[in-house]
Amino acid sequence: MPVTVANILRKLGEQQEKAKTFLGSEYHDFDLVVALDNGYPCENRLLEESFKKLKEKAGLPNVVFHSLHHSSTTYQLMLSKGDIKSVQGDTGHATADMVTRVYAHVLNERRKENAKVFEQEFYSVSDLKNAKPTENTNSETDIKALLVQLQKSPKLIAMMKNLLNGGTTAVEA
Repeated sequence: MPVTVANILRKLGEQQEKAKTFLGSEYHDFDLVVALDNGYPCENRLLEESFKKLKEKAGLPNVVFHSLHHSSTTYQLMLSKGDIKSVQGDTGHATADMVTRVYAHVLNERRKENAKVFEQEFYSVSDLKNAKPTENTNSETDIKALLVQLQKSPKLIAMMKNLLNGGTTAVEA
């Protein structure tokens, strides 16, 4: 749990303890995290009204409360670089498969980033950095080089004949 959330919950608990002390037997303790001042459960309507006011004050778009859960999961996946199991545990999803199905768009972004990293790491090997393809400007030179190779290898000639006759590159010994 993030420290900020832990601190908020701790303060909320302290407020509830003060209310319990102040109200005594009039406080109805249902052992709730979020409760009214007298301990009774907070109605959805009150939470929705508070959320609406908060969105308006902050100039945020009009989203439903559950969108916060979706946004939180999305950001956790991005920040953890796609660590599905830890995000699943933190967000309370029943299975890792649920996270991968619902948040596939985030994971696809990570795949793109991984491809870029792989490209940079794998293909930036120092001895390959300055490698350049050979330049063959004359196809006649290529044909002559091929003929020289064919003359040196009877097996290669047999393979070529086999291919030209509709066979495969395999030649029986």
